[in-house]
Amino acid sequence: MSQKVAIPMIDCRHAAGQDAVARIRQKLSPRGDVVSAQGRQRTLDVFGEALSPKQVVERICREVESNGLPALLDYSRQLDQSNVTAETIRVSEDQLRSAHQSVDPAFLQAVRHVRDNVLAFQKAILHTDVWLKQPDSTLGLIYRPLERVGCCVPGGAAAYPSTLLMTVVPAQAAGVKEIVVVAPPTPFGANNKDVQAVCWELGIRELYRMGGAQGVAALAYGVEGIRPVDKIVGPGNLFVALAKQLVSDRVGIDMMAGPTEVVVLADQSTSAKLLAADLISQAEHAPGASILITWSSQLAQEVAIALEGELDRVDRSQLARESLEAYGAILIVEDESAGCRLSDEFAPEHLSIQTQDSERTMAKIKHAGAIFVGPFSPVGVGDYIAGPSHTLPTGGTARFASGLSANDFLKRSSIIHYSKEKLREVADSVRAMAAKEGLTAHSHSVDVRFE
Repeated sequence: MSQKVAIPMIDCRHAAGQDAVARIRQKLSPRGDVVSAQGRQRTLDVFGEALSPKQVVERICREVESNGLPALLDYSRQLDQSNVTAETIRVSEDQLRSAHQSVDPAFLQAVRHVRDNVLAFQKAILHTDVWLKQPDSTLGLIYRPLERVGCCVPGGAAAYPSTLLMTVVPAQAAGVKEIVVVAPPTPFGANNKDVQAVCWELGIRELYRMGGAQGVAALAYGVEGIRPVDKIVGPGNLFVALAKQLVSDRVGIDMMAGPTEVVVLADQSTSAKLLAADLISQAEHAPGASILITWSSQLAQEVAIALEGELDRVDRSQLARESLEAYGAILIVEDESAGCRLSDEFAPEHLSIQTQDSERTMAKIKHAGAIFVGPFSPVGVGDYIAGPSHTLPTGGTARFASGLSANDFLKRSSIIHYSKEKLREVADSVRAMAAKEGLTAHSHSVDVRFE
């Protein structure tokens, strides 16, 4: 008999429930200071003192900036137990080609399917130049791709060729010419044959065996043999996120992403078994936050029971169970409108809407990284195949941030082209504003053109 899942069930129709929800939101917020006991011990072993994650990242990044490749290799040895050298830090083209030749052809077929879908979507949404032509003047915005970007691919507990696709292909859609991929020097990272094969399939020839804060620092500052990039994208652990934040004064970054999360909005019209499967699919990331919001007390009970049976059907059942119990919740609200308001308070990375009229429900939502509408749109299709990138804002940051897209690899320049007649027409307004701000040279730069 399946073990009962101790997922919290909270009645949000009462004040006590609302207080409990506030505690859940706090748990999911990107605080940047939560580290496992193993991580704390590793800090003591490497640095000889107790440091906060932020302090660890600052020390690593500054040493890589100052000492270059030797510092990078030293931290790889200490933190990743890696024997990577200056000669082996870059995966050779022969290794990439060999991996591509050795992997399952069916896997490569799937990779091509994903690439084509992502490329089609990302090109469809790409910004185009805008021009406003008027008599005697032309104004515009022109978009140009970044020249060199770095994509971080995790590789601690599992291999993620999907993240490689979801970061590299949008950059390619934008026209980026130089794309660098970094992954930890582990069997799930840069040493993984599937990751190497996908790099070759996508035309990536720069794959480096480096991860963590030291990998981010190397991308930002450059080290011997690795030129710096213009922007760093892609997920990672807490130390990767903090490192990206630290180097953001030197390079562009996409976001400071935290643990993955899903909110499911559902009513009695949806199968409890289906909803349980969706909650488990996010929880198996371990950690992964899975939250059901419903206005049906009966459905809430049915889902809690269904979780027990559905866990037995997945490989990472114990990890998923731990995530459900630590970061999951079933929240009961008054009605659909209350459910939508609560979802907006979470501003989740993934929002799955499974109601009798899912499109009507969706129209009430303001904040979410990606919205999955209806019972046949599981989060998995967004993670793997649909087209929008699965690199999304977490921890409530969807209130102000958006998921990665091809447009994040573009920069724009404004164009201003005036004739003499147009300049004469606006000159008095320029003079008035300059006088008000005491910037007389601005006025003079106009006046001198009519002398």
